[in-house]
Amino acid sequence: AITGLKAGAGVCVTASHNPGQWNAFKFFNANGEFIDERAFAALELCLAKKSFSYQTYDKLGSVKADKGWIERHIKAALKLSGVSASSVTRAKLKVVVDAINGAGSFALPELVRRLGAEVILLNCDSSGKFPHPPEPTADNLKQLARAVKKHRADLGLACDPDADRLAIVDERGRAIGEEKTLALAVRQVLSVKKSPVVINLSTSRMVADVAAEIGQKIYYSKVGEANVVSLMHKRRSIIGGEGNGGVIYGALHFGRDSLVAAGLVLTLLAKSKITMSELAGTLSRYYTIKGKASLPNNFEKKLGAFEKDFRRRKPEARFDKRDGLKVDFPEGWVLIRKSNTEPIYRIVVESNDPVLTQRLMKDTQALFG
Repeated sequence: AITGLKAGAGVCVTASHNPGQWNAFKFFNANGEFIDERAFAALELCLAKKSFSYQTYDKLGSVKADKGWIERHIKAALKLSGVSASSVTRAKLKVVVDAINGAGSFALPELVRRLGAEVILLNCDSSGKFPHPPEPTADNLKQLARAVKKHRADLGLACDPDADRLAIVDERGRAIGEEKTLALAVRQVLSVKKSPVVINLSTSRMVADVAAEIGQKIYYSKVGEANVVSLMHKRRSIIGGEGNGGVIYGALHFGRDSLVAAGLVLTLLAKSKITMSELAGTLSRYYTIKGKASLPNNFEKKLGAFEKDFRRRKPEARFDKRDGLKVDFPEGWVLIRKSNTEPIYRIVVESNDPVLTQRLMKDTQALFG
């Protein structure tokens, strides 16, 4: 809508994947993308200095509601290269959609319906009253899992309240993991368009494996959608995203989008002519654990000690300090970083061995107390 109206900026009121009481603002630039670090710093300075331009009520401008942008967006998503309504229609898919009564309540199921799938609605009344915790993680998708099995559906799709992330439940009622949403979407895009791929530092290695399968380069950005988008522009990438189910396909717009993700994944599933669980099984298998804890006063010192210890034990490892510390080694990787929004630090550990992943997480947590 921002670019279509040639607006100077945009504001979205949302709690994103958090409970409703955390509603806040997301700010967009004239390109319809999240503002970057420089623009956010300028905004913070305005707030700190209280340099506001106050106007009387009669000079504030006008307010106009336009509900047509959802329809325009659905039509644009259906026209994307890599999205095929004819393929989905022929596959005769049955899909349960859980929009958690949020912003995607009409848009996501309508997109799936127009692709030619049979749609079963779950929590799609737009009330904003969340029937379960809103983040689309496996623990929060049990209602969707039961519905998929009850209706003998081919899969279930769930978005978060602002509909920029997509999670998938297979035909057996198992959440396949948000990381796989992005990996499958990337595979589908690269089947029709050759492009480097951009993901953030906390995204699963399986996306890099998909890019390697098709002979495309992978680039890593700092965590945060704006950082991914910035690097996509720099590397002239058309596809990228974050491992939380956030797919960014620049052929439509440079922002995470559950509708775009659904169109790509359903097309890939339809063309593959296998079940959702079988399709998920074609991806590389990694074991990932995500943790968080209160930020200690001596965090930087402990981070330095962790790096020193890892360099000694695994001299072949590669270290990235752009966003906390990421350590890459042949079997997997570890990322330790401060949260952008809370006084905590986050740890993500991934490897090709579940025992190794458990041990790495335990050892890392022990070092940081």
